Amino acid sequence: MVIAKIRKRDGKIVNFNPAMIKNAVHRAFLAVELGDGEKAEEITRGVVKLLEERFRNIIPSVEDAQDAIIEVLINKGYEKVAVEYKAYREKKAEIRRLRERLGIEEPKLTVNALEVLRKRYLLRDSSGRVIEDPAKMFRRVARAIAQVDRQYGEDPVESEEIFYKMMARLEFLPNSPTLFNAGTRLGQLSACFVLPVEDSLESIFTAVKYMALIEKSGGGVGFNFSKLRPKGDLVMSTMGVASGPVSFMRVFDVTTEVIKAGGRRRGAMMGILNVNHPDIIEFITSKQTPGFLSNFNISVAITDEFMKAAERNEEYWLINPRNMEKTVKLRAGEVWDLIAKCAWASGDPGVIFIDEINRHNPTPELGKIEATNPCAEQPLLPYESCNLGSINLSRMIVDGKIDWEKLRETVWSAVHFLDNVIDANKYPLREIERVTKANRKIGLGVMGFADMLIKLRVPYNSETGLSIAEKVMRFIDEEAHRASEELAERRGSFPNLDKSIWKDRYRAMRNATVTTIAPTGSISIIAGCSSGIEPLFAVSFVRNVLDGTRLFEVNPLFELIAKDRGFYDAKLLEEVARTGSVQKIDLVPEDVRRIFVTALDISPEWHVRMQAAFQKYTDNAVSKTVNMPYEVTVEDVKEVFELAYRLKCKGVTVFRYGCKPEQVLYIGEVRKEEKKFVAAESEYAGGCPAKTCPFP
Repeated sequence: MVIAKIRKRDGKIVNFNPAMIKNAVHRAFLAVELGDGEKAEEITRGVVKLLEERFRNIIPSVEDAQDAIIEVLINKGYEKVAVEYKAYREKKAEIRRLRERLGIEEPKLTVNALEVLRKRYLLRDSSGRVIEDPAKMFRRVARAIAQVDRQYGEDPVESEEIFYKMMARLEFLPNSPTLFNAGTRLGQLSACFVLPVEDSLESIFTAVKYMALIEKSGGGVGFNFSKLRPKGDLVMSTMGVASGPVSFMRVFDVTTEVIKAGGRRRGAMMGILNVNHPDIIEFITSKQTPGFLSNFNISVAITDEFMKAAERNEEYWLINPRNMEKTVKLRAGEVWDLIAKCAWASGDPGVIFIDEINRHNPTPELGKIEATNPCAEQPLLPYESCNLGSINLSRMIVDGKIDWEKLRETVWSAVHFLDNVIDANKYPLREIERVTKANRKIGLGVMGFADMLIKLRVPYNSETGLSIAEKVMRFIDEEAHRASEELAERRGSFPNLDKSIWKDRYRAMRNATVTTIAPTGSISIIAGCSSGIEPLFAVSFVRNVLDGTRLFEVNPLFELIAKDRGFYDAKLLEEVARTGSVQKIDLVPEDVRRIFVTALDISPEWHVRMQAAFQKYTDNAVSKTVNMPYEVTVEDVKEVFELAYRLKCKGVTVFRYGCKPEQVLYIGEVRKEEKKFVAAESEYAGGCPAKTCPFP
């Protein structure tokens, strides 16, 4: 008897389509890099035959078909494929059970999102057993943050429900430490910290100690080492010689390696050195040796004066920070070339434009900003911290258009949430608590921007894409400031308002800053969207999941369009997975290729212009990696740096594919000695593919 119908999980009877079995089987083969359409055909024929034998007089269910797939795979000798298929099936079933238990469709988690949550976020008991599910995690966080309302005579019940729903619907997520620690004994909720390092052993090792406490709780730390005297300089107390900033950075690096950020995620640091420090050449070249300072991102603090000198290749003075004496002259153009050469070779250093940062310093009377957090999106004063959160722009599209009212409501609720975090936080140091509460900086950003553009049918690398970026971020920034002003009228302004740039612009202001564009690795995996403002990194690829299994993933928007337009096929997805790109695949219509551009499809100029579009309406800074193909030149890297400066970005980072011995993203046909298909680690969502980059 020929199978004509099949019963879905909701009980509906639909037409039986063997092609769906074939595609599912093919994807299971792809996950173990045995992508062969003939094997999928063979298994499909065996499954159909088995179903016809066993279900002569009754209609089989979807579960019956899945059981048959596993049985046939094992009988044909494809045990490894059967294991991958079964693991994926079980995880999907777990997600369905979660939804049924909640009685709602949320959260719309992917299989990999569930694995990331289980591995790093969900609470465990003393024996290591997971004791909460994602919905309980969101409830724990919502309740802990909403309780702050009581301090201001407000009822937290309504806030808790608003906070819970916007997280459970994956419309907004806070930074990882808030998800880790809210409602727990540890209670440290901030992602970003800056610590001072003065020119003494006591200060250096105090900073190491404080860094350890912060990293243990899941935070990342930034330092400017420019106050340390240069290598070979005199140490009066011992009549010895100084070892210099790079040497002491090794102490911070080894400490971080030992701590491993409390085991929840990798430790991450930013090391900054001013371009006029006598040890600047050693610093610029420090990460050319693989593995050296592996827990640091490093950036050179570039001044306007240096950029003018570099343009003319004039000489400039290096200054000893111990006595502010001039030491030696270097040619600025040669130093600028060296920065570009090293960034081309290893991805380090990045550059931060320190004068541009301080032109937008919200509290200039409190001193200059000298450092940022590990991914450079959050410039901070010494001992200052900031908590971040991101709106999922993909969820702000309704019926093919931006739902501005939904976006407005989400912005206001997110500002309320992030401001509450400041009071709910258990700070690792009293000085950090004092400075943080005096300025009350928050950083509301976005993720899923590339998905938003795809839903709007707009190419990322287009003038329309840039226009949407500016329009969306301007709206978010203006609404976030209005929300902060309204909060201040109820709760009071941040204590340093009179020393800020806002004192004559607003009647009241709750937060010295409100907007930041952060990289959103882990939280965008949880939300099932693209990372930050990054383009897609691949359209289809193999994901190495945390428990050791592998998943063949396809961008869900591409899969939806492919099915609607009638060109969906597992063989096509296999071809796409070799490079992650659809640009050279004729089976994909040209208009679809245009909107599904990946990071390596886009010229570096568009990366920088997109960063600048968001920076125009962002209080703090924008984390954006300019991903570049393997074959780009040093001159190409230098042009990126110079364009970023001209467009008033606060910093820029480049990553040339293949410049690191270890990455979290491998592209099969870019370099033949690598993988057959694009392969991504479990928490990579886009942006910097180096293992030294943290996943916020």
